[in-house]
This record gives sequence, C-alpha cells and structure tokens, in this order.
Amino acid sequence: MSGFDLSAILGNPEYSAMLLHGIEMTFIIYAGSWSLAMALALLLLGLRLSPFRFGDPLVAAYVSYHRNVPTLVQLMLWYFGIFTLMPSGIANWLASHNAESIFAVIGLGLCQAAYFSEDLRSGVRSVGDGQMQAARALGHGYVSAMRFVIMPQGVRNALPPLINHSVSLFKNSSLAVIIGASELTHAVKEIENLSFRTFEIYLIGTVLYLFFSLVIMSIGAYLSMRADPARSARA
Repeated sequence: MSGFDLSAILGNPEYSAMLLHGIEMTFIIYAGSWSLAMALALLLLGLRLSPFRFGDPLVAAYVSYHRNVPTLVQLMLWYFGIFTLMPSGIANWLASHNAESIFAVIGLGLCQAAYFSEDLRSGVRSVGDGQMQAARALGHGYVSAMRFVIMPQGVRNALPPLINHSVSLFKNSSLAVIIGASELTHAVKEIENLSFRTFEIYLIGTVLYLFFSLVIMSIGAYLSMRADPARSARA
C-alpha cells in the first residue's frame, strides 16, 4: 500500500457516498435528540418552578440520574435492554424503521434534557426578583409574567451554556455507533474496514466533526449576540 493519500478516500464515489450518508444521519440524530431534549427541558423547568411540592424532587432525581450515568451506558440500556423487553409488534415496527437511530435520539435526548433544564433553570434564577414584581405590578399574572418577562430573559442568560451543551450533544452523537446507528463515526469505521486507509479516513472524520462543531458554535455565538443588544452594540 502506498503512503498517505486522501484521494484514495475522497476520490472514491462509494466512500464519498458513505460519508455523506453518515453526515446526514448524524444531523438527523442530532436534530431529533436536540428537539426532544429542549422540549423535555422546558417541561422539567416548568415542574421545578411550579408550586407543586413533588415537582422539584422528581426533577432533581431525573437530573441526578442522567448526569451521573454515562451516556454510552444509557444508550446501551435503551437499545440492548428496553428494546428487547418491548412487545413483539412494537419491536418489529421499530426494527423496520431504523430502530438504532430512533433509540439514539431517545437516549441522547433524555440525557441532554437534564443538562438543558439546569441551564434554563440557572438562566431563570439569574433574573432579578424585581422583574417579577414589576410584571405583576403591570397587571401580568404569574403565567403571563413568566412567559413574556422572565422566560425571555432567562433563555437569553442561559444561551452560553445551552450552546456549549448543544455542541457536546453533536459530539456525543458519535456514541450512537455502539448500537449500530449509521451515523458519521459508523461510516468512518466501515470505510476503514474496506479501504485499510486508517489514518486518512480518521483524519477526514476528525476534520468533519471539528468543522461542524465550529459551525454550531458560530451559529450559537451569532444568536447570543442578537439576543444581547448591549453586546451586539459593543461588537
């Protein structure tokens, strides 16, 4: 075999197609798990801020579990454990509809929701008490004040950690390879097995992950600047 040669990978239509499919599946898993995580994080935040006494300990237990059990273990529990316990009809339907990617979305989304909810909670807690008092003085009820006054400021304050965790979620999508999801890392491994170009294909995979992570960070920085008029003016 000759020396270093990227064209052996990039110039091969089959390998290029595998990489493109892996990138597509990575973003499908990422978008699905991010959406699930954010929706669940908002629900968890609502429970934690509600006047019901059972809400806070339940959410605290959920967050503690997902922050202290490795994401890889959670994915394996879902796919190799819970999947096998499902009724045969549901299991067969999932198996015929890319079960690996579905459980990757579920596992990653449930795990990331714990981090997103804490980010949002910290953002809301950073809003001064006077904001709620001012909103109530203007005639807002509790729900209306949270929706139009507190939450917009809380989300703005939470953007930096939310962006960091969004990038982490994108990188953690590579863990889905352990359950057979055909994402980018899976494509890289398959191409390595076929081409024996270990350094070249892992270099390409590294560059792709770096590039897309930087793109997500750039989008997040732009959104943070747009959400903070003072920062935007300084820039």
